[in-house]
Amino acid sequence: MHEAKFWKAKDNRFVQCYLCRFNCLIAEEGRGRCGVRANEGGILYSLVYGRAVATNVDPIEKKPLFHFLPGSKSYSIATVGCNFRCLHCQNANISQWPHEHDQIPGELLSPEQIVKEALAAGCQSISYTYTEPTIYYEYAYDTAKLAHEAGLKNVFVTNGYTNTEPLEAIAPFLDAANVDLKGFSDSFYRKCTGAALGGVLLTLRDYRRLGIWLEVTTLLIAGHNDGDAELEQLAEFIVTELGSETPWHVTACFPAYKMMDLPPTPMATLLRARQIGKQAGLKHVYTGNLFDADGESTFCSKCEEKLIHRHDFELSENSLSEGCCSACGQAVSGVWV
Repeated sequence: MHEAKFWKAKDNRFVQCYLCRFNCLIAEEGRGRCGVRANEGGILYSLVYGRAVATNVDPIEKKPLFHFLPGSKSYSIATVGCNFRCLHCQNANISQWPHEHDQIPGELLSPEQIVKEALAAGCQSISYTYTEPTIYYEYAYDTAKLAHEAGLKNVFVTNGYTNTEPLEAIAPFLDAANVDLKGFSDSFYRKCTGAALGGVLLTLRDYRRLGIWLEVTTLLIAGHNDGDAELEQLAEFIVTELGSETPWHVTACFPAYKMMDLPPTPMATLLRARQIGKQAGLKHVYTGNLFDADGESTFCSKCEEKLIHRHDFELSENSLSEGCCSACGQAVSGVWV
């Protein structure tokens, strides 16, 4: 076990964890909502430090990040555990593992080894992904710091529920994030994830304030979060609070975990959401999980020249010139080098 960060001792050997916005009050021998932070003798420990349950070399587009080092590879890691209880979770076999098993699995992999393997694989970044990186914060923090020193960039793929102080602490080493904004209804959030919409909006504002490159993803679930009014409100929030240059990924959902009776999201829903985003003023709205050549590609917001051609997370052409449109010279926001 590895002593955790961001907690305080309370009366009767309780501890309170301040890592995420659930602020769990944990009794002795108990665990937090994530299932991987445990109170042992009045001290809070991480149970997953150094225990990687997944390691892969992925295209950065798979995160998805479309305006961050396009065409590069990202060394991707995860541990078990998550502070959300998403009924439609695509990775429930690892995110919900601690709630269904006693032991914590994972390959013993140190931060030093992760950085070494990332460099050997020719990656330009390390992504903390698949589950929720907040819950293995100490592991991610130590790895990100070493990666930064080695010239690698760091990426969070996250549900956006990290408290402000922990996010500020890791911000100097965190270069980009894709945050799931799962809907724009508090009732939907509480029913389908167990969290509150307001906490996610606060964290999104923190990312923007801290200057971390930000892209937003919304998985559209038929009949749950795909109504026009909700999508209009969500798009308007991105424009007004995060900026019109913030890429928005609207992606298709398929039956999974405790929502196996869901119908797959139709392409028409993605196209409708993309149009809503553009009408709200967003300059870059992408579709995902279903093939759509235009929805995967990056266009100049001024002259509409197709600048980056994508198919299935791979680039076939990139005509950006030093972050600008090669046709008209318009700057395109992102991290290009």
